Formats: sequence, structure tokens, C-alpha cells
Amino acid sequence: MQLTVARIGRAHGLRGEVALDLRTDSAPDRLAVGSRLRTEPAGAGPLTIARTRVQQGRWYVAFEGVADRTAAEALRGVELVVDAPASDEDDAWYPHELAGLRAEHVDGRVVGEVVGLEHSPAHDLLVVREPDGARTLVPFVREIVPVVDVPGGRVVLDPPGGLLASDAANLVVSEETTGTDEQDG
Repeated sequence: MQLTVARIGRAHGLRGEVALDLRTDSAPDRLAVGSRLRTEPAGAGPLTIARTRVQQGRWYVAFEGVADRTAAEALRGVELVVDAPASDEDDAWYPHELAGLRAEHVDGRVVGEVVGLEHSPAHDLLVVREPDGARTLVPFVREIVPVVDVPGGRVVLDPPGGLLASDAANLVVSEETTGTDEQDG
């Protein structure tokens, strides 16, 4: 399986350097000068790292053969990938391990299928396709996703009311009272 190490962001400067959106905890090892990385789409690579630098926590790299801003900008959105075995940690999964898992509610009903994982600043989000085709982003936190059973082919969700598109139709909205009674005068 392929693991995404980073997604190439916008060009930085005029000499072919790009910003990276990291997807790895071992960036110094994966992005060492001379490393040759495959790409997704495959036609954009492979790319060999010519130089790296970190500025204010952000990684910038230059690739061999990418000499100017125009060439660097053409790489925007390309993913740098490596082969990776299945995760051996109890509470860590690669996106490819989660895709295709059945999403079940804690009450036992099937609510959809995991079709991906999106990264956000706060936490990762499971992308769940519900039976009606709705795409729902579910915060990938233990309180909402208490069970991830990759060998069993499922995740269990305990979502707050209204998070799933299928739950929105079942929400009951109560009328609020104003606290004043009209009196006949």
C-alpha cells in the first residue's frame, strides 16, 4: 500500500522551491536530500529531493530538475508517496486501512461506508458515504468513533444528533415559548 508523505503546496520564491503539507511524523527521514519519491499521479514523478529547509515549522523543498517557479507551480497538489506496511500501533491507522470499512451506529444499524480520511487543523475527519449518497465528515476522535475494527471491516460511530445526514430528517425541533402570556384585557 502507498502512504502519502506530503502533498505539494504552492511554489515559494523563484528557484523552484515548494511548500509541503506534511502527512508523516518522520519528515527528516522521508524527505532527506537525495530521497527519490514516487508521486500520485505517477506521471508527475518520481521526484528527487535536491534541498530542504524548515522555516517557522513549515517544510520547503526543491526537487532535481525543477529550476523555476513555473515548474514548481505545476507540481501543486501532487502527493509524494512511499510503500508502507499496515500500521502495527493499536490506535493508529493509515487512510488506506480505513477506506472501505462499514460505518455502523452504536445501536447496530449500518450508516454508510468510510471512503476516505481528510486532515484538518484540529483533528482528522472520516469521510463517510451514507446509503443515500450523502458525504458526511465525522470527527475522528475516540468519543465519536469509539471502535475501529480493521480486521472486522467496520468502524462504530457514536455521533451527536444531527451529525449524520440521515439523522437530520429525524431531528425534532421544539417550539420555543416567549415566556409571556397574552391576557384578555
